[in-house]
Amino acid sequence: MWYIIPMTTKEKVLDILQNQKDGTAFSGEKLAEACGVSRAAVWKAVNSLREQGYSIEGTTNGGYILGANADVFSLEHFTAAFDCVYAESQTVHIECFKEIDSTNTYAKRLLSEAGNLRDIDGRLTQSGQKYHKSIYVAECQTAGRGRLGRTFYSPEKTGIYLTIVYAPKGGITQPARLTAVSAVAICRVLRKLYNINPQIKWINDIFVNGKKISGILTEGFTNFETGTIESAIIGIGINISDNPDVFPEEVAKVAGSITGAGNAEGCVTRCQLAAGIAAEVLQILEEDSAVVMKEYKELSFIIGQTVEVHPVIGDDKSVYSAKAVDIDDEAGLVVELEDGSKKTLSSGEVSLHKE
Repeated sequence: MWYIIPMTTKEKVLDILQNQKDGTAFSGEKLAEACGVSRAAVWKAVNSLREQGYSIEGTTNGGYILGANADVFSLEHFTAAFDCVYAESQTVHIECFKEIDSTNTYAKRLLSEAGNLRDIDGRLTQSGQKYHKSIYVAECQTAGRGRLGRTFYSPEKTGIYLTIVYAPKGGITQPARLTAVSAVAICRVLRKLYNINPQIKWINDIFVNGKKISGILTEGFTNFETGTIESAIIGIGINISDNPDVFPEEVAKVAGSITGAGNAEGCVTRCQLAAGIAAEVLQILEEDSAVVMKEYKELSFIIGQTVEVHPVIGDDKSVYSAKAVDIDDEAGLVVELEDGSKKTLSSGEVSLHKE
């Protein structure tokens, strides 16, 4: 038996305005009549659509016109944008959320219930076929997480937050390199879409004009039967526009945005940006990692700088100064100590003295 789900007033108003092809306004009175509701209900529906990102202009005679520059966040809009930039988009499992605790946390919950993504011979299981290369994207996170247990502030309508699950044959052997190549993917997309010049601070932060606009959190999911890290959960958060009022003071000092301070024009929708980044990350994970790491080094602004190394976060006694001299093919930061010896960092954190 088939059931027809009735359209809401908001959906009816949007459908009518989208089909108004000649560019003329559709009056509130006619909208109310077509939808079978009051003009007050139409006004409420129009305001709700505007809050979603639809550009609806009101005319002097009370008519409405749907503008072309809508920044609407939805599964439909994300999927349409993703189809344009990823050749195998139809094989990718995608979920979109207006609000979620954390896209990384959500992905981990799914994987904990899914069982093994690959069998003993390395073939994708049924769960693996669904979740390998799957994408989870949100407009807002209520419990966003950064590296080392930090909070990643994720307010609505100012950024985009996404997670990609990656389960290659043989498992994850170099998680730091996954973070590094994902950072390169983000920089590629930002240059292409916004014509800006992002730089990378080792290992997971993207900067523009001295301000952090994006961070990456890569987490592993272990197959307890084989003892391997079967899949990676790559979380990416990006600040698109400024909203300093929602950030704590210490975060606002270093946080920037793509369109803030004249960095770029806001002509790209959030779904286009998120889809572009998701597609580029999936593609770059299949590229020659040695070539990508060379690109990573070229994008790094920390090589040649004197840095403070924090091997154990929260332990000020362990901090020491060194000069960043190189980044190896495994994404390790090579530093030169005061005595001239060199050391490769695979974990911990570094900061510039001015920070």
